[in-house]
Amino acid sequence: MSRAIGFLTRRKGGTGWDWTDVFTFVWLGAAVIIMFGPAFWLVMSSFKSPAQLSEFPPTLLPYEAQAVVVEGYDRPLPLFSVTDDAGTRTLAEVRRVGTVAQMVDPENPGEVQRINIANRTPVRKVGFSWDNYLDPFLRFDFLTYTKNSIFVTVVATLITLLTNSMAAFALSKYEFRGRGFVVVLIIATLMIPLSVILVPLYSIVSGVGLINSLWGVILPTVATPTGVFLLRQYMLTIPDELLEAARMDHASEWQIYWRIVLPLTAPALAVLAIFSVVWRWNDFLWPLIVLSRQEVYTLQVGLNAYAGELNVQWHYLLAMTVITMIPVVLVFIFLQRFITAGIAGTGLK
Repeated sequence: MSRAIGFLTRRKGGTGWDWTDVFTFVWLGAAVIIMFGPAFWLVMSSFKSPAQLSEFPPTLLPYEAQAVVVEGYDRPLPLFSVTDDAGTRTLAEVRRVGTVAQMVDPENPGEVQRINIANRTPVRKVGFSWDNYLDPFLRFDFLTYTKNSIFVTVVATLITLLTNSMAAFALSKYEFRGRGFVVVLIIATLMIPLSVILVPLYSIVSGVGLINSLWGVILPTVATPTGVFLLRQYMLTIPDELLEAARMDHASEWQIYWRIVLPLTAPALAVLAIFSVVWRWNDFLWPLIVLSRQEVYTLQVGLNAYAGELNVQWHYLLAMTVITMIPVVLVFIFLQRFITAGIAGTGLK
C-alpha cells in the first residue's frame, strides 16, 4: 500500500510541483470521476426510495426525512427546520394546505403554528432502503432468475471451452487441405452481427423444440469465433515435437489433447472463460427472444419486467442492476492477471 501511495504522489524531479504534475493529477482525477462516477451514482441511487428518486435537484447520497412521535397524533410527523422572524427552530408538520403548513413544536404540541412552506426545509439523514434488495428476492421471482442465469453462464462456459478448444486443436496441430480457408471463414463470421441471423437461428431452435428452454439459450452461443481464434493462436506456440514425442509413446489423439495441449493452454482458456462469463451473464437479446415464460427468465430478462409501459419501478430496477454487476466485477478483480498473461502470450511463436 505504501508503494502505491508513493507512486501516486511522486512528482517530477522529486521535489516541488511542476505544471506537468498538476496536469497529470487533474487529468487522472477527471478520468476516475468519468469512469467510476456513474457506477457510484448507480449504487447510491439503488438505496433510494421512489420518493427520493423523484426529487429535484437529485442528491448523491440517499437521504430520508426524519419523523417524530408527537403526543396527541396517531402517526409520526415529519420534522422541518423553520427559519423566520422568530428565529430557527425544529417543528413537526401536522398538515399542509396550499403554501401554508400547520406545524407544532414536538416539545409543546398544544399550539399549532402556521408556517409558509418557503421558510422550512426538511430535516433529513442518510438512510439506506435495504428493501430495494430484499423485496425482489422475497416477493418476486428474482431468486429463480438468478439461478437460471447461473446455470446458463456456467454450462455455456464449460461447453464453450470444450468445443472451442477442440476446434482450435484441430486447426492448429493438424495439416489438411483447406485449413487456412476454414480459419479465414471462422474469423469472417465475426463481422456478422447477431441481428442478421436471428430469424434463421430462431427457426432452428424452434424446430428442435428448445423454445422456452434454457438449453435454447445455451447451445446456439457455445461456438464462438473469438474463442477459436484466441485458442488457436495460443496453441500454435506449443512445439509440435512435444506432440510427436507423445505419439511415439503410443498416446492417443484424445490423450494428447486432454493431457498435454489443454494444460499448456490454461492461460488462454482462463481468458476465454472470463469472456464467456461476461457474455453469457450480460446476454439480453437472445434470451428475450427464446424465453417467454417467467419461470425460465434469466436475470437480464427479468429486469425488463420492471420497465413497464406506464410504470417503471426504478428502485427495484437499480438495485437488481447492481446485483447483476457483482459477478462481472468479481471476475475482473480476481482474474484480471489471467487476461493480461493469456492475451500477451497469444500469437507468440
